[in-house]
Amino acid sequence: MYFKRTLLVSSLMAVSLSVAAQWEALPEAAPSPADNPMSEAKVVLGQALFMDPRFSKDGNISCNSCHNVMSGGDDNRPNSIGFHDQRGGRSAPTVWNAAFQSVQFWDGRAATLEEQAKGPVTNPIEMGMENLDAAMARVKAIPGYAPLFTAAFPDAKDAMTEDNAAKAVAAYERTLITPNSPYDKYVKGDKSAMNAQQIKGMNTFAEVGCTACHSGANFSGPKMETGQPFLMKFPTFPDTEYDKKYQFSADLGRYEVTKNEADKHAFRVPTLRNIALTAPYFHNGAVGHLDEAVKVMAKTQLGKDLSAEQAADLVAFLNALTGEFPEQTMPRLPATPGFTVIQ
Repeated sequence: MYFKRTLLVSSLMAVSLSVAAQWEALPEAAPSPADNPMSEAKVVLGQALFMDPRFSKDGNISCNSCHNVMSGGDDNRPNSIGFHDQRGGRSAPTVWNAAFQSVQFWDGRAATLEEQAKGPVTNPIEMGMENLDAAMARVKAIPGYAPLFTAAFPDAKDAMTEDNAAKAVAAYERTLITPNSPYDKYVKGDKSAMNAQQIKGMNTFAEVGCTACHSGANFSGPKMETGQPFLMKFPTFPDTEYDKKYQFSADLGRYEVTKNEADKHAFRVPTLRNIALTAPYFHNGAVGHLDEAVKVMAKTQLGKDLSAEQAADLVAFLNALTGEFPEQTMPRLPATPGFTVIQ
């Protein structure tokens, strides 16, 4: 059995069943944990918290500063700008479709979106708050947040807690799904959804070996239990010209979390969804263009040199992974009439 599309030369007319079996469309909704079911009120609160910069030390940085949902879900910088213009060593990953990942952060140190939401607030390089109690003190000082928390957590004796704030942010992030890309439409049966070069690139993606890591509906690896990371050594083939040029091996990856020798240079496999919108690439944001990134991946991960044609076809296919973005309306944040919470 083969995927077929009219008006293509015979070499592009089909993808074999063995390859076709691995292609999955992105679900239109993300799963929610049992202890954090979705609700509209929770999403409303979560979006406000996600957009509010007042929970950073100097009042300048929100979650959206580094994970811009009006764009590709990141900030298109090699390294995000944090508290007092500090920069970390890693590029901000996209928040779009993060709900489909089994762990969060490049090194997989957060098991859930709820856990991840707490991290940047107290990171001295990112939002810079002394602790979560200090952050929640600011939330509680803003009168308009109390009714939002009560609506989101109506059964809670004390709704305004750091855990509930994180649950609300995570609930909002679970709405950030981008289905119905040309690729999704194609695998669902619309053979006109991708053009000839994109179909050719899809074949090349499988033939070269990219699906060994970038599989599944989210192109971030096989489905894993929450908290269990799908990791890959990067670079797998060290000491290439790309490794030297872009200094990939300078970051020890998950080893920094576990101190396990086996985790040196291991990273969570990132999604390729909307990859055309999230340059620069890799954990250190060292590669500025997608055509260069595919060559880097082939050499450092598969030990292969791509032809110019293969690289162009792969880029064409990756562009077909750009999905439909749900409309984002910026919230009116709760006000502090006559005073400020920023010290």
